[in-house]
Amino acid sequence: MNPAIALTQKQLSEFLLNVAVVRPVFIWGAPGIGKSSLVEEFAREVGIPCVSLLGSQLAPEDLIGVPQIIDGTSRFCPPKIIARSEPYCLFLDELNACSHEVQKAFYSLIHERRIGEYHLPAGSIVIGAGNRASDNAIVKPMSSALLNRMIHVHLKASHRDWLEWAKNNNIHPWVIEYIQTRPDHLWSQPPKHEETFSTPRSWHMLSDALHEFGERITDDWLEVLAIGCLSPHHATQFKGFIKQIKSKYQLSAILKGDIGWPTKPEDRDVLYFLAQSLRAQLIKELPQEQKIATGSQKDLAHRAKSLLKDLASISLEIAQMVVAQSEKGDALPSWLMVEIVRDLPRLVQKENAK
Repeated sequence: MNPAIALTQKQLSEFLLNVAVVRPVFIWGAPGIGKSSLVEEFAREVGIPCVSLLGSQLAPEDLIGVPQIIDGTSRFCPPKIIARSEPYCLFLDELNACSHEVQKAFYSLIHERRIGEYHLPAGSIVIGAGNRASDNAIVKPMSSALLNRMIHVHLKASHRDWLEWAKNNNIHPWVIEYIQTRPDHLWSQPPKHEETFSTPRSWHMLSDALHEFGERITDDWLEVLAIGCLSPHHATQFKGFIKQIKSKYQLSAILKGDIGWPTKPEDRDVLYFLAQSLRAQLIKELPQEQKIATGSQKDLAHRAKSLLKDLASISLEIAQMVVAQSEKGDALPSWLMVEIVRDLPRLVQKENAK
């Protein structure tokens, strides 16, 4: 299912508070962006326990129970985890990963809030969640009958919401500072092959490991952790960022002219990170139209051209990376590119000849 509108974490919390209390809701979203934790937090906010069932691991009897003979007639007895006497939030995680037989077992539970003769206590809430086929996750087509029994909403990762949460949940300072610098690295599209990729969950895992190592962590262990949690590109960037924190090199100081680019071969990862940070800052701060650029923005563009010239003398490849359009389509403003073509033709000619 392709989202027409996607909500951030904060927006989803408000949505659930107003909608999930009256109708079942299904949350679509990529792996690791916080669907489960948001539902658990929502349940705490409304003051009821949260019971989670994992659809990919369920059989029909896990829901409807097994038949028993009571007063001469058979009766299905739902499992104890579901058959509760007090209201609760039933969270059906990976609902669209379960078999069609299990999906059918959910029909009455979701629509009528009952299983056989057992009815969920008044005030109970039913929420489902699942990944999309485009996420390269294990999913099965959801039947139209089940699809039509829920209100559907899509969740997207928001670096602002996540950073606000991270500062109150003991996330490692290195992780917080990195996402503040590169908010576009909080989440990456799941790859089509077996490879780690970045999500709010993977950054949380990295944070836990960093806390556990503490001051004992070495550059080698940092690399192992980053590669084990993040997409390869983000892992390289994160390693360079931490090395930059520990060194004298800061992009702000380079922009001011207090120091130059690192030139030593052993600092190439730091150079790469700083160049990527320069590119991100230019895309973020410079307007698309030159006529509305302020004086400080024009000064930044002028300084950037000088820095690109110096960068190209150290590594033409890294300098070309700064001016090239990314796979996502991100690019420097066209008016700045015109000036670069005019003032630094060698850099752009080399890029165009690739």
